[in-house]
Amino acid sequence: MNVILFFILITVLQSCTSKKYTVIRQLPKGIKSAIEERYVILNDRKELLQKKEMIFTGNGRIRYSRTVDASGNLMQETHKKLWFITESYPDKEKYYCKTRWKPGQRERISCYTQKQYKQNEAVYYYNTDGTIAKIVDNFTTFHTQYYYYTDNGLSKIVTKDQNDRMVDELLISCISKDERGTCLKESRVSDATGRKEEWHFVPVYE
Repeated sequence: MNVILFFILITVLQSCTSKKYTVIRQLPKGIKSAIEERYVILNDRKELLQKKEMIFTGNGRIRYSRTVDASGNLMQETHKKLWFITESYPDKEKYYCKTRWKPGQRERISCYTQKQYKQNEAVYYYNTDGTIAKIVDNFTTFHTQYYYYTDNGLSKIVTKDQNDRMVDELLISCISKDERGTCLKESRVSDATGRKEEWHFVPVYE
């Protein structure tokens, strides 16, 4: 009887536990917190789009995050709970996001309001090393994003619509890394629009 209860408990915990952020992003162990800044490149000038502060759990998931715009106005806050993640916004209802594991290295992430109205849902497919293989949107755009890796780093994200037609191809390259292999500065260029962004990542290690 105890064995059966143990396996039920393990199944329940797995069904509500998302992949580790550090594994998905190919980050080294021992990151306590980090700041991620997104810039758009216009006429050879960098303009800040948003800044995200993250605090990690001991096993590499995001315990808390806070995202602000270029003026410092709050855009989103997230809090990790035992069974779900809350997403708070200044101009709309709080979201409650649940993760459910599916067979074949997949997880379905669904977000609802307190009244149980579904706001978005996506199925994440993972490679054997824990990185994202593709993301299928099941609620809003219904697009699929395919992730490609070169030299142990993310190099391209291809977005296609429901009819497998190309929507965009995002070319990604790491400009600089620290001594632990974390990418500190990343370039992202959209093939469809020509938009150029630069992502800065500043980790704090234990």
